[in-house]
Amino acid sequence: MRKLLLGTMLFALLIGLPIPTMAEVDIGVHISLPPLVVFEAPPEVIVIPDTSDVYVVPYIEVDLFFWNGWWWRPWEGRWYRSRYYDRGWGYYRHVPSFYFDVDPGWRGHYRDRQWYGHRWEHERIPYGRLQQNWKGWHNDRYWERQRSWGVQSYRPRPQQQRQELRHQREQQYRQRPEVRQNQEQRNQQQRQPQVQQQRREQRPQSQEPRENVQQQRREQRPQSQEPRENVQQQRQEQRPQSQEPRENVQQQGRKQRPQSQEPQHSQPRENSEGRGR
Repeated sequence: MRKLLLGTMLFALLIGLPIPTMAEVDIGVHISLPPLVVFEAPPEVIVIPDTSDVYVVPYIEVDLFFWNGWWWRPWEGRWYRSRYYDRGWGYYRHVPSFYFDVDPGWRGHYRDRQWYGHRWEHERIPYGRLQQNWKGWHNDRYWERQRSWGVQSYRPRPQQQRQELRHQREQQYRQRPEVRQNQEQRNQQQRQPQVQQQRREQRPQSQEPRENVQQQRREQRPQSQEPRENVQQQRQEQRPQSQEPRENVQQQGRKQRPQSQEPQHSQPRENSEGRGR
């Protein structure tokens, strides 16, 4: 019975633990990433006119672009990109350059099949065909020169007009969260070095680096404070000459001792014995 009870308790613990664990992992990893878009099959795309081969998935509510070999999507004021349309999203710090070429009303033009007064016979491009041909189409400018992006009797705008239109869109897109928030972050990053420079300039002059203070102290030290070795050398030179080494004094003492003071053991032993008799 004990083994059965222990086994039941362990089984209950194993069932209960993964639930909060998985929830914690999901919150920690996916909280800052866009939610996944589920497709029953690989998505079809269309090419947006007046762009440098910018493709978009037109039949979903979120903006999902394909450009230059990457999938792109804005979410909560930030941009993300991935090599896959349904996973692997990573945060992208800047607004991608192609975005200002995308007409803000492209969804309405797609729905009406009209592009500024011209019939737009947009073509849905399968996923496999896109992956095989997007690079060659870009190098040959296929959609602009040969297909005119599917817009009938349409001539591409001159380059100068494109640049002016791009500038207008950039001003218009600044009100969008995916552009405004990114611009605020860039401005904040640019202000940080300026604030740090101002703090350095406003620092009192007395707060000099520690090395400069130590150098000034060395230069202001009185000359009498000479190195210890020089002081010892001067003391040796000033010592009186009478202070001769101890060995020389002992040798002179032996020479000056009277000769009468001979050691007692130098007298003959016989005289001492006669005196005793």
